[in-house]
Amino acid sequence: MIARGRNLVLGASIAIVAIVAITCQHGPTAASAGTPKPDSLQPPAGVASTVPTNVTMRNVDFHTGDGVVLRIRRLAGEMHAVKNGIVDFDDIMSYILDVSSAEVGLTGADLTNLMNNHVFAYRGSPLSHLRVEIANNSLRQTGTLHKGVDIPFDMTANVTLTPEGLIALHATHVKILGVNGLALMKALGLSLEKMMDLSKAHGVTVKGNDLFLDPLAILPPPQVRGRVSAVRLEGDQLVQTIGSLADSLAPHQSIDPTVSNYMLYRGGTLHFGKLFMTNAEMLVVDADQRDAFDFDNPRYQRQLVAGHSKTLPSLGLEVWMPDAKKLGRADSVRASSRH
Repeated sequence: MIARGRNLVLGASIAIVAIVAITCQHGPTAASAGTPKPDSLQPPAGVASTVPTNVTMRNVDFHTGDGVVLRIRRLAGEMHAVKNGIVDFDDIMSYILDVSSAEVGLTGADLTNLMNNHVFAYRGSPLSHLRVEIANNSLRQTGTLHKGVDIPFDMTANVTLTPEGLIALHATHVKILGVNGLALMKALGLSLEKMMDLSKAHGVTVKGNDLFLDPLAILPPPQVRGRVSAVRLEGDQLVQTIGSLADSLAPHQSIDPTVSNYMLYRGGTLHFGKLFMTNAEMLVVDADQRDAFDFDNPRYQRQLVAGHSKTLPSLGLEVWMPDAKKLGRADSVRASSRH
């Protein structure tokens, strides 16, 4: 019974981190059998709270599904319940994540999967088979443009941030059917704006030959709020700063000062599986502090089985987990048999 209880507590704690925002997941986190549906969830008397849950992350490679990894260098924010006064981790529509400061990177592969699997993943999309590469301080995007016929294109762009907080991709070089696309479009009186209907795309607009991305709107639920204040290309990543750079770089004192790669949740009322946590306090820690915490949200079970936890003096919970990329297939099989 003690082992079973420990597994239930650990499983519930991982459910908390499974769908945090910049985390973005397409469906509800797996819950224990018999968990009430979100629409029928009724909190026990006195449990609901208007107090938000504070969220802090440091050095976390957060897998959100569809091959997208948010390279979270640092993040601070609050999770706000939108119904019942409870942040329900089994219902990604039950809360909003307000990010006050953060620095997050996306590789070309992350952007490729985000564009193909979410932004342009709708019937009649003008673009498909997209591939994004970041190198030499520029962003290159290749793919197929559908305009009556399929037109392969290759576009290289500079990346800047508009005063409104949009990421602007200014085309500096375009190839269409292997020829100079900018010159061809100019000769024909065309532009990317005239060639692409992006009215159904998620968080992307076009004006002239420039594409504009709303960096938070392009993400799947749950809803994330904040303001991108800076953007840059660094190595193979598109790095975004939310809030002030000074705030995002400010040191944060974890409840365990010996760790540097972690996710910390404090305050508010949380629901996960069959459990409610009031005045929450949970620290999820990378078992190997030598590199970023590789947290695989859609397949967290294998990390759960291979990890361990302890109760803090404050009666909060500290959960230690190995990096997902360092686990073998055997761990996945054991995890599947447990969940």
